[in-house]
Amino acid sequence: MHIAVAGNIGSGKTTLTTLLSKHFGWEAHFEDVDTNPYLESFYEDMQRWSFNLQVYFLNSRFRQIINIRESGKSVIQDRTIYEDAHIFAPNLHSMNLMTSRDFDNYKSLFELMSSFIQPPDLLIYLRATVPTLVKQIQLRGREYEESIRIDYLKSLNGRYEDWISSYTQGKLLIIDVDNIDFANNAEDLGAVIDKINAELHGLF
Repeated sequence: MHIAVAGNIGSGKTTLTTLLSKHFGWEAHFEDVDTNPYLESFYEDMQRWSFNLQVYFLNSRFRQIINIRESGKSVIQDRTIYEDAHIFAPNLHSMNLMTSRDFDNYKSLFELMSSFIQPPDLLIYLRATVPTLVKQIQLRGREYEESIRIDYLKSLNGRYEDWISSYTQGKLLIIDVDNIDFANNAEDLGAVIDKINAELHGLF
């Protein structure tokens, strides 16, 4: 089984992935943040490093999906390959932070890769407003994230909503992060777990 957690920067994907992995005994696959050689440079100069960063993520997530399917294990994945292609890369292009030439090349790569993979069995989308994202980004205190602009987060949120509203590849569960604290409240986490069980196994 392949479960994936999607959501904007600071929405709580890694926290929820960790908690669900422990509860269900699923193997967790996290986003390659700490060892990503482009991320810090990207936030310093988005225009220069946008294509490099997106290709790195595309390659990393494609490998993850291949490994997940080959392992035969139940896996929960922090962020999906679809978010790179439908949200982050088009957003960079529309903000003139990625050239049309690079964007077309990126799209061609994604289309080829996506023809070899299957979507997750369940997609969990963490919906959050920009103030919630900003608060959670500040709480985790990653130095390179201090320069993230509000308009950048807002633009990403709009693209997430557009993508989710037309998502038809599989089962979808939307969690409203503004009104829930699964990180610190056991009842809230329990409510999320109940919703996941209902999606995966039906209501008893």
